[in-house]
Amino acid sequence: MEQGATTDLPFLPESCIVDILSRTCTSPRHACRLSVVSLISRSAADSDSIWEKFFPSDIQLILSSSVSQSLPDFSSKKEQFLHLCDNPLLIDDGTMTFALDKCSGKKCFMIGVTEVFIHWGHDPNSWNYRSFPESRFSEVAELLGVNWLEICGKMETRLLSPNTTYVTYLVFKLTVLANGLQHKFRVNVNFVSDGRSRQQGREKSVFLQRPVERKRKRELPEEREANSVPVFTENKNPVPVDEVPQERGDGWMEIDMGEFFNKRGEYEEVEMKLVDLDNRYSKSGLIIQGIELRPKVNQ
Repeated sequence: MEQGATTDLPFLPESCIVDILSRTCTSPRHACRLSVVSLISRSAADSDSIWEKFFPSDIQLILSSSVSQSLPDFSSKKEQFLHLCDNPLLIDDGTMTFALDKCSGKKCFMIGVTEVFIHWGHDPNSWNYRSFPESRFSEVAELLGVNWLEICGKMETRLLSPNTTYVTYLVFKLTVLANGLQHKFRVNVNFVSDGRSRQQGREKSVFLQRPVERKRKRELPEEREANSVPVFTENKNPVPVDEVPQERGDGWMEIDMGEFFNKRGEYEEVEMKLVDLDNRYSKSGLIIQGIELRPKVNQ
């Protein structure tokens, strides 16, 4: 921009500024940055004509599938957009939630556990489906005890934002009696079309519970002073961040199951799977809320 252009901007009619911003403002993040430049740019950047284009084209269809009786009355499109970023909407008879990514406006979904395949999931001795006050859904699945753990969720790619890289996460909690989950599990993401499956990205191993680090034998004070080493040594091979659970802002945990690129106009399913690698150990104390798909950050 040439010198003096910014000082000329306030003298333009607001309608012209809105038209300029609607052509140059490419994301919700960009609009928020422009809103702090000046009072007139704030008014323009907060206009409905700017924020309306950040909604997905099928937003009305998605909102119509909400199980909520009614949505709040919004004073602006920006207010509605930010509400859908911070308040996931329960849709499809309560089996899924929808939200918007605050930085990009792309779609985010969580598939409730009742729509997820779980090996032995219908065995009441292995799994218990019950209400849980901290869950978005009416039920969660609590693992009572199995030796083999397999979880698989599917999503139609046409429902997702096109030309977008998504990362998938298993969302869960651990009870105080969690057991056997510190061993490795395999996760992968596949596309399924016409009954054929093709893998996306790399297959990797993850943990649902942080593995216990190996510790040195406790030494007597005089031995510790002589050896000049700490009582416990750190694990020399730390586990990568994407292979251990991470805490979420809503009080749940999540583990990265893998990522995939969703092209435009392809009608197929994406399949997200976690499979046990060792059935020698009994596993229990896992509470599953669902599988979440979110746009990759900074794409």
